[in-house]
Amino acid sequence: MLTIAPKTLDAWMQAIHDADIPVLAQTALAIEAMHEHEDDIAARDIAEVVLDDPLMSLKLLAYVAQHRPARVVTDTETVTGAILMMGITAFFRTFGQQETVESRLSAFPGAIEGLDRVLRRSHRAARFAIGFAICRQDTDAEVIQEAALLNDFAEALLWCHAPGLALEIERRQAADPTLRSAKVQREVLNIELTDLEQALMKDWRLPELLRQLTDDHNTAAPRVRNVMLATALARHSQNNWRNAALPDDFTAVGELLNLSPQAARGLVRDLDATAMAELD
Repeated sequence: MLTIAPKTLDAWMQAIHDADIPVLAQTALAIEAMHEHEDDIAARDIAEVVLDDPLMSLKLLAYVAQHRPARVVTDTETVTGAILMMGITAFFRTFGQQETVESRLSAFPGAIEGLDRVLRRSHRAARFAIGFAICRQDTDAEVIQEAALLNDFAEALLWCHAPGLALEIERRQAADPTLRSAKVQREVLNIELTDLEQALMKDWRLPELLRQLTDDHNTAAPRVRNVMLATALARHSQNNWRNAALPDDFTAVGELLNLSPQAARGLVRDLDATAMAELD
């Protein structure tokens, strides 16, 4: 566990690069249960379990990217594609018994709840993102969905590897709701999490398209705006629909999809109702 923030981005990279990524207990149990019936399991069955856990999705994609055979020259951009590339037997051999979030964070009251908020927000962002992508008839809707699911993975890893620092950021923002995330991250962590995320994606050799879609410095691209707007909406509506930033979000979604702000708001609320029903 990191209790003191590294001073630089390189130091953060060194601290996190080789650290194991824990997964949700329900994910670990589901994978172990499927392993017992390996011959009856299809790649799509595994993918459903993996995609239900953004940490497991990240862990799988990072592993496959770093162990890609030399003969394979194209990126594996989706969770299902990664499982197919590995093969089902190799998947279960690689991801057998795994450390769980619940065991790792058991000594840090409030940390599991903090991580859960990030993961639930990621799922909502993914639902918004694929909804927008379908409206745009984007042929890479699945990749866009997964990019939104992973777009806050650095924050999730912070809860896993430095829960005390994550709790401090949460405490400061609760005390001052106007405090911007980038500012408090620089104060507590000495870096911004978006920079750590992009650096890790590059270092882990994650697919180029995923890296592009999660790069908020390239918001001119419609696909990137798709992901960023989905993420912003999930963040701004996390507690309620009264956040002052939401009207601007609805306007931006309308511009992306050629809808009025009112129609965009209706679409977002419909997508959210579907997402919440699936999570429950």
